Amino acid sequence: MVDNKLLTKLSQNLLEILNDEEYYDITIEVGNDPYVKVFRAHMVILNYRSPYLRRILSTNKKKNDGTLTNIKLPNILPEIFQIVLRYIYGGKLSLEEYDISDIIKILVAANELSLQELISYLESFLIENKKNWIEQNIDLIYQTSFGNDSFLELQKYCTNLIIKEPNKIFNSPNFSSIPEKLLITLIQNHQMSEIQVWEHELYDDLLEYFLDNDYDPNKKSESFTIKEIKSKNIDSKIISNQHVEIISKWVDRLENTVKPTTSYEFKLLYLKDRNEILGGYNPIEWKSDFSCGITKDSFIFSFNNENYILSRVENEKNAIINSPYYGPSFGFDLYLFYNNKKVSCDLKYYEKQIKVNNDNSFILDFFEVFQL
Repeated sequence: MVDNKLLTKLSQNLLEILNDEEYYDITIEVGNDPYVKVFRAHMVILNYRSPYLRRILSTNKKKNDGTLTNIKLPNILPEIFQIVLRYIYGGKLSLEEYDISDIIKILVAANELSLQELISYLESFLIENKKNWIEQNIDLIYQTSFGNDSFLELQKYCTNLIIKEPNKIFNSPNFSSIPEKLLITLIQNHQMSEIQVWEHELYDDLLEYFLDNDYDPNKKSESFTIKEIKSKNIDSKIISNQHVEIISKWVDRLENTVKPTTSYEFKLLYLKDRNEILGGYNPIEWKSDFSCGITKDSFIFSFNNENYILSRVENEKNAIINSPYYGPSFGFDLYLFYNNKKVSCDLKYYEKQIKVNNDNSFILDFFEVFQL
């Protein structure tokens, strides 16, 4: 059993060290002119508490002439850094003392300093305790969360809110400042019959942008083609003919020992790299309107040498997540951020976790999209 009283005393002593003016060995300049404040701190604590500061300190070796090490953090406000620094030392943060706007600033500062524990704590606090505020300030939360891939829980919350209750976005007092991309998708979602042609054009542009990093909307790329590939001669840097046969059986819901009854064509839409193979099958269309694709036939999978994991959808109403800010997304169980090729895997709406280790968020090397 852990005695919290002992931890409280430890936290108190560490904060006393922070306030001690005798034993510090580093100074930190925080902010930009004319508002810069210098903080005194201790390298050993910063080194073990912040991966970001550890990297900085590794390139600023302690000088033998007795000169103090000095580092600069111009992107953080001094008053926000003071709050974060007390968390670094004492492991405590009383959020009830701060305005929500300050909590957002603390969240951004925590991300810069790579304080993942604090990021998760702040995201949970906002989602569990400040739902109304998030709805009224969806523009700020949206831009903050999607501006950084570390805020995955806030991203999921925003996406679900937009999908389930789009009217709350329209009724936001800050509606006029909602980002253009979000506004377009909201209009699409509410006026489909009036803008079907426009939506089709937008979706084509988004898809081509996702598939081609050099895409110019004013100049259609001639290099973008769809290759029709027979399954017996698969043109892939990732999957083999054996993988194709297994996936085809899964599509038909056949056991692996049964001979396939259907010969599918695999149309390679795009490729880009990976040792472990993760993938999914979506029998319905992809959209970009912050909706949920409903199907009972989708599945996700992983191949690792001779081993594989097959995971079929359990919650068919959330089988597919359609968003212009994600690549192919199977619920939140397997989804891709198109801007940096980052993949995340969480067990939400499908039967099994397809990642066998705890590395559920990672950068992929190649990816391929096929049309059956």
